[in-house]
Amino acid sequence: MDADVSEPRALLRMAILAEGGLGLVAMILGWFMARPPWQQVAWTAPAVGYGLLAALPLLVALLLVTRYPVGPFKGLRDFVDQFLVPMFDGSTIGQMLLISIVAGIGEELLFRGFLQSWIEQISGLPWLALAIASIVFGLAHAMSVTYAVLAGAIGAYLGWLLMASDNLVVPMVTHAAYDFAALVYLTGRKETTLPDVGHAKP
Repeated sequence: MDADVSEPRALLRMAILAEGGLGLVAMILGWFMARPPWQQVAWTAPAVGYGLLAALPLLVALLLVTRYPVGPFKGLRDFVDQFLVPMFDGSTIGQMLLISIVAGIGEELLFRGFLQSWIEQISGLPWLALAIASIVFGLAHAMSVTYAVLAGAIGAYLGWLLMASDNLVVPMVTHAAYDFAALVYLTGRKETTLPDVGHAKP
């Protein structure tokens, strides 16, 4: 029982340190920018609302990929079920929410608030900055080829949200809301698709 409790707590600590560390790196590097990440953040009700709405297309895509996997998406679904979902076994809703919030803030500060904005600052080419930041974001999530490609596409979507809103809060909220809903859905889906206690955990 103690092991079951300690593993989610260890995951939570690791996630906070890792994702929070990304945000800290972004804030440090931001001192060398004309417009640092913290100046791109404006917490307003409309920005939060737009961020939540913008998460819906990502969630629809997740449902389609998991319910109707074809081609490489079947391998992706199996990979997520076997390797990613078990990491969150025993995690509470609150723990998954906290991990999602820290990931949304930390990763958006670094990849969109710093990297995309910095490349745009030095090149003057917003779409080049979007492309490079999205590729780097995909490579940072390269647990499989398909996963990296999808992460890059999601990164491009989040980067576009920043360009459209000029407010880092929008992609932050979208990222966190999607991560949280995806974790809740995928962990719940595993429980409903593997109800037989005779099945061994992957």
